[in-house]
Parts: sequence; C-alpha cells; structure tokens
Amino acid sequence: MPLFEIKQNSLKSVEKTNFSTEKDLQALIEKNLEEIFSCRFVATEFVTGKTHAGRIDTLALSEDDNPVIIEYKKVESSDLINQSLFYLSWIYDHKGDFELAAQKQLGSDVKVDWSDVRVICIAPNYKKYDLHAVQVMGKNIELWSYRLYDNSTLYLEEIFTRSYTEVSQTNKSGKNPVMVAAGKKAALVRATSTYTFEEHLKGKPGKFQELAIQVQEYVLGLDPSMQENPKKKYIAYKMSKNIVCMEVQKQKLILYLKLDPTSLEIPSIGRDLTDIGHWGTGDFELIIKTAEALEIAKPYIELAYKRMGG
Repeated sequence: MPLFEIKQNSLKSVEKTNFSTEKDLQALIEKNLEEIFSCRFVATEFVTGKTHAGRIDTLALSEDDNPVIIEYKKVESSDLINQSLFYLSWIYDHKGDFELAAQKQLGSDVKVDWSDVRVICIAPNYKKYDLHAVQVMGKNIELWSYRLYDNSTLYLEEIFTRSYTEVSQTNKSGKNPVMVAAGKKAALVRATSTYTFEEHLKGKPGKFQELAIQVQEYVLGLDPSMQENPKKKYIAYKMSKNIVCMEVQKQKLILYLKLDPTSLEIPSIGRDLTDIGHWGTGDFELIIKTAEALEIAKPYIELAYKRMGG
C-alpha cells in the first residue's frame, strides 16, 4: 500500500527509500526501544564467544522482564531467521552471560524472567517459506517488516500468516473472521507458552471465569494481530507492547492498562497505580466484578489500544 502525503486537499505519493546500512536501522531501533517495543536496552553487537563465534545485534529486557534478542536485515534474507534461532538456542545455554550484561547496563537489582524469551526479526520483506516455517515451528519469533519513506517516516508492521481458505470457510458459518484469526493465534500462544489462559481460570468462580473469557474475546477482537501472552501472575495482551494485562482473582478481575492516569477522568472502578507496586504492566487499574463494570472498562481498553498504535 503506497503512502500519501496530504497537501491542500491533494494527495502526493511518498517515495520509499532504505537505510544506507543495517547499522543505521539498528542504531535507530536501539535508541527507541522503549517507544517501539517497551524494552530496555542491554547491549549491542553482543559477542557470543569463540565457540559460537557470533554477534547478537541487540540484547534487551522486555517490560515483562524477559530477555529479548533483536536481529536486523536491510534486504530480504532467510539467514535472519536462521541466525535468530541460533541465538535463541545460545541464550538458553548462557543465561548467566545475559544476566551479567543486564546487571551491568541496568543495575545489579535487575530481574530476569526466563519463562519466556522474545526474539524479534526486522527486515523489509520475508519469503513465504520463512513465514510458514516460523508458524510451524511454534517458536516465539516475531517477524516485523519495515518501510522507510523519503519524508523521514518509518512504518513497522508485524507479519502474520493466515489461511484465507479457513477464513472463507468460517465466513460460511457466519463467524467473524477477525475473531477466528485472533482465536487461533491465542490458541497457538496458549499451546506453546509456559503458562496458559486456562491455568489462570482454574479454581476461580464460574462468574469470574466467564468475565475473563469476555475480556479475552473483546481484547483479541480489537485487532487480528493482538497476541495473548500468559505470564505467571497475569495474562498480557500485546502488539509491539503490552496494551492490557489481566489478573484473575477469586473475587474480581484486575486490568492494568497502558494509559496515563493523570490525563484521564478515572471512573469509580479505576485507580492510579503510578506510585503503587503491582504485577501487570500499566499504571491505570480497573476492577471488574460485574458485566456492567466490564462495559465501563471497554472504552478505556480501546483507548489503550489506540494509543499504543492500534
């Protein structure tokens, strides 16, 4: 899809360009890790030692305290995915090396959660075989494409594979294709994650299980690229960043939204957690005990989605 610039009610197409070197792309992303991926920078060109003889482009720590590997290419290349898989294997065998690097950059009290490792590949394009391979492998690898335009605009998009045949068949049954695609993605995440959505519901009253499922369906329905990422203490819903985190308790659901509480009118079910410790990421808290409370929460969830780039 071309990009158009609006000038005096006329559209002018903006030409695509590219970075002079991969290092230029890498440097830009590293300087803006928090804005793009909600990650803290750990290291650049991290040497993996004589045995592996490699250099990881970027190491970071996610907002969920998970290790992050980022690899870049300024041209289409299958080597990018192969390298990422190699480094994913390496980092699990060298946890101490990563933790030392994180402590050196972020402080000795930094926490590292090894229940998940996030791998991000960034390139202009990917071959269809690579997209299929990543989907079949079930590894936690994110494929992001980028477009650079000569008006200094950078467009980033996470690439997903979806069977249009399955969507077409689903349409015949009357189901929403967006919800079907989102549901399948959630199922894949639940099948490959250390924690599952079902584990968070286990032992909770039926009323709150049902409310949690309604939250899940609503958030996943906002965008087909929304991902469900169950953690030990909460369930995160994210695109490039966490948008909302849900904690399922026996007497309520707690939603943590990526919104600035000081910029909003806080409803009766809400609270500002800016200076209060809590599990999920996001300082805007909403307490859900009833279907009516969920209806109050929905516009805030949608607002968080839009402000995170949705």
